[in-house]
Amino acid sequence: MSGGADSSYLVYLAKDKLGLRPLVFHVDAGWNTQVAVNNIEKLVDGLGLDLYTEVINWTEMRDLQLAFFKSGVPHIDTPQDHAFFATMYKFAEKHGIRYILTGANYSTECIRNPVEWMYYQSDSVQLRDIHRRFGTMELKSFPITSILKHKIFLPYFKRIKVVHPLNYVPYIKKSAVEFLKNRFGWQTYPQKHFESRFTRFYEGYWLPKRFGYDTRRVQFSSLILTDQMARHEALDELQRCPHEDMDVTAEMRYVASKLEITMQELQGYLDIPKKTYRDYRSQEYVYRIGASVMRKSGLERGGKR
Repeated sequence: MSGGADSSYLVYLAKDKLGLRPLVFHVDAGWNTQVAVNNIEKLVDGLGLDLYTEVINWTEMRDLQLAFFKSGVPHIDTPQDHAFFATMYKFAEKHGIRYILTGANYSTECIRNPVEWMYYQSDSVQLRDIHRRFGTMELKSFPITSILKHKIFLPYFKRIKVVHPLNYVPYIKKSAVEFLKNRFGWQTYPQKHFESRFTRFYEGYWLPKRFGYDTRRVQFSSLILTDQMARHEALDELQRCPHEDMDVTAEMRYVASKLEITMQELQGYLDIPKKTYRDYRSQEYVYRIGASVMRKSGLERGGKR
């Protein structure tokens, strides 16, 4: 659970509608907003559930995130996302947990970000290559996974299955948010994924400013295709600057302070030559072959990224 709308509604669904007794699992990568922390507490307390929080080693997380800044690639949120996936699978494997419930869903996420915008977060080859080139310390405790491990080894050898319950019920984002607010006092965010302070800075300012990529285009496209948003509403919203409601200077100052660098250094990363995932080692061929096989076998839906 991240504290976002999808994972919050999932927790409610699992407990109250499916009659399960889930262990709520949260990964703290150092960037939680206070609203996210409050939302998690409200759901856990309101439903009488247990919460387990895994805290990522901040020194290593910081070093890895700085390495991604220095690399010049768009997908600088990879260290955080990779930590989420890797920690979750590691915990399930260690404790013999057979089922992982995730809030990922087709209703609000049927359109994926182009791979040029956000490369596969689980590619450990690229993560290690970027850190090898730009990192300053060894990653001794940072959790690292791989696509082969969580797509083949864990599901077919360890029998750990990832289930997407929101794909099996009517899930309308606006209605779910209103329900969470009324039932639990849950608080909203300006945009999807903004429960993370870093993701808010990254998607709201860094990506549009440095690369011209606006993730709202992808998010709104999913809502349009699932009849949750009109196209003209999306176009009107896209006329607004993605960081219109953000105090950019304050956000830059916070991120720089958190990463223990100067504002000038952070600004310097904004101005360095642009790179893509293709400039570094990767397992892209594995993803492409695997995705094709899984689609043809019916194990996964969706088109190419």
